Amino acid sequence: MASHGLILALGLLLGTSLAAHAAPLDEPLKPLPPLPALDPKRVQLGLRLFNDPRLSVNNTLSCASCHRLDKGGADDKQFSLGFDGKPLAVNTPTVFNAGLNFHQFWDGRVDTLEEQVHAVVISPTEMGNTWEAVVKRIADDPGYAKDFKQAYPDGVTPANIQGALADYERTLQTPNSRFDQYLLGNTDILTPREKFGYQRFKEYGCIACHQGVNIGGNMFQKFGVMGDYIADRGNPTQADEGRFNVTGDEADRQVFKVPSLRNVAVTAPYFHAGSAPTLEKAVEVMFKYQLGREPTGQDTELIVEFLKTLTGESEGKPL
Repeated sequence: MASHGLILALGLLLGTSLAAHAAPLDEPLKPLPPLPALDPKRVQLGLRLFNDPRLSVNNTLSCASCHRLDKGGADDKQFSLGFDGKPLAVNTPTVFNAGLNFHQFWDGRVDTLEEQVHAVVISPTEMGNTWEAVVKRIADDPGYAKDFKQAYPDGVTPANIQGALADYERTLQTPNSRFDQYLLGNTDILTPREKFGYQRFKEYGCIACHQGVNIGGNMFQKFGVMGDYIADRGNPTQADEGRFNVTGDEADRQVFKVPSLRNVAVTAPYFHAGSAPTLEKAVEVMFKYQLGREPTGQDTELIVEFLKTLTGESEGKPL
């Protein structure tokens, strides 16, 4: 008893908690993994390219124009604008933790971040450029040419530009959310209401699609399992067909990649069409059209409180 009291006293004296040293919880959701080992020269090149409007045909649009790191890695508008100033067909997904997704884009049309960079640069609605033009612009910049030669033996090529950007994006993980700290054993860090919200999240079945280390991003699902959300929302577009536009398979109509819920509290508006302006509205839509249920007001509040614990940090600061 005396030794136990001494341990508690030392813990108080050092400002530590025994809970902080508890074992990780055995839960279906997992904390973020460590960052992959990457070449810092290539990552630094990727950072510069991410913020460089010369990737777009008219030098007006960079990756950072739509994937705003001060807006949760997404955009606070329903639709970002392409190089021509016209709105894009779908809401911009967050770039944070995108390296943990099993496919990229809402319709999952590419597998890797490198392929995603390629598709965006040549897209007629996004950057509208060609790789021949991009390589010339980058190679004609003496600073870029020198740094690419140091990072890649063959210097400036389409594959190396794509690789550098992808490697930078792989560093954009957002660790240390309060929920991650909870999963790692610090169970005191969540309030009782937040814990109840997580319990409701599991009990109602939200976790069937939003699971794993990215709390989503690892499967496809039909948007509107228990009702036709798109018809009820109105004004359907070709983009609403989702994965059907990629495969032509009728079973893929209105099927989308399940988005990650990490940092979801700071990435409004929601869904592929940005049609839910608030987190509360998004939760209500999910209940009705994915689960076929009407949540109580309290359940919505509790789940939203839990979702707010998923906000992590970037460069040591909360998003």
